[in-house]
Amino acid sequence: MSRIGAPTGERLRIGIAGVHVECSTFTPHSTGYDDFTVRRGADLLALFDFTRPGRESWAADVEWVPLVHARAVPGGSVDPDAYARLAGELTDRLGRCGPLDGLLLDLHGAMHVAGRQDIEAELAAEVRAAVGPDCLIAAPSDLHGNITEALVAQLDLLTAHRLAPHEDEWLTRARAARLLTDCLRRGVRPAMAWVRVPVLLPGEKTSTQQEPGRGIYGGLAAIEALPGVLDAALWVGYAWADEPRSAAAVVVTGTDRAQLSVQAQELAERYWRARDAFSFVGPTGTAREAVEAAASSPLRPFVISDSGDNPTAGGGGDTTDLLGLLLADDRLAERGLRTVYAGVLDPEAVARCAAAGVGGAVDLLVGGRLEGADGRPARLTGRVDFLTADDPDGGPTAVVTARTVSVVLTSRRRPFHHIADFTRLGLDPHGSDIVVVKIGYLEPELLDLAAGWIIALTPGGVDQDLIRLGHRHLTHPLHPFDPAMPDPDLTPRLFPPGPAAERSGGPAGAVSGAAGSAAARAGADR
Repeated sequence: MSRIGAPTGERLRIGIAGVHVECSTFTPHSTGYDDFTVRRGADLLALFDFTRPGRESWAADVEWVPLVHARAVPGGSVDPDAYARLAGELTDRLGRCGPLDGLLLDLHGAMHVAGRQDIEAELAAEVRAAVGPDCLIAAPSDLHGNITEALVAQLDLLTAHRLAPHEDEWLTRARAARLLTDCLRRGVRPAMAWVRVPVLLPGEKTSTQQEPGRGIYGGLAAIEALPGVLDAALWVGYAWADEPRSAAAVVVTGTDRAQLSVQAQELAERYWRARDAFSFVGPTGTAREAVEAAASSPLRPFVISDSGDNPTAGGGGDTTDLLGLLLADDRLAERGLRTVYAGVLDPEAVARCAAAGVGGAVDLLVGGRLEGADGRPARLTGRVDFLTADDPDGGPTAVVTARTVSVVLTSRRRPFHHIADFTRLGLDPHGSDIVVVKIGYLEPELLDLAAGWIIALTPGGVDQDLIRLGHRHLTHPLHPFDPAMPDPDLTPRLFPPGPAAERSGGPAGAVSGAAGSAAARAGADR
């Protein structure tokens, strides 16, 4: 039995678990079990700073119970067997860990399992059944999640990142844990007001680096500072999931149900009114226009974002449209423009490079190997300049230089977000003229690197041209797919504080739970 309102100084038992991945339903990649980094025990606890003794005062007197935490680089739909294995381990561990007062359930909000819809709501329901109605469940999530009422109904607290790029990712998890602990201590079982906002835009248009995203997200702190409000969250949705749930959403959490309803509706209406004001966070062009801009610009280094195949949004990492243009552009060699392209997923090509050795000549067809991938393999004829068998993210990796273009070939899908991602492969992005990365909006280090940059609107599993992708399962009307749609009804759905409160007839905002048996707790299988 959980104890809401445990006396100060008495230890709370709070579990930590999660299955976290963002899945494009348009990429040919499939996310298998081996794509997840799975942590348990002390390795799991080490992910979260607040579990360290003395780190946070609010976390004092908490026994953090590590269950299982699985996280993968964004990709294609999760293989059903892989999901069943992870979900099965989680519910099994919940069944054996003994009574929990609370659970921190780390979710993304845009996981997809082949043949299933709204899988995070299903997972939350299984978790709820395992922990019982009295355990408080808090879920931190990504602002690019697709959040449904079915998911909210299983949770007690739900929040999201407030920055894109996600520089506050770990702060979000800590905030969820702090709110959970505070509610348990104060005897509060919060309510939530949820609104679906029928807008679906890519993250590259809704970045908090510019307006209107900056202002809307910047206003969340003022909402949660209001009496009766604990947290305010806004999800822009995940545009590359062809699911009925794909849309923006608002959740305001707290104890004053009337206040929650008012604030959730006002926030939803503000986002709806701003829908046409969102624009790409940087200059854009076709792949050909992007190469032309980079070749002719006096700004160095010039960064091209090859956005349609961004692995951190779910792209397969396998397309070569833009690479083919670079390799065919004689101006790069004629002008001595040192170019880095990072990168292409192709373990077979990496193996051939390893056989040739550093300094060896290779003639390769790279990329385009995933079934159904957009584009065709690119011909790469050049010299192997670098090899490593154990890159921590990309696995066996090679760098091949064709005239002045250095191409990174990896054995595993991986992003290139940091300067160290290049330098550890013997590449100097600061000394390069053109740097191409498979990404959308630039992460902070890349933005600092770029004297000039452009988003190449390339095809792929995370194509920025949403209409071109051809969604078939969205819930309509939905902006921008239905440009003539009328203003929607943005009345919030209020969720009750939980089954325990309904049975006890307690007030909406604060519900005291019975103290569990100390003897039973001491004897629990941990």
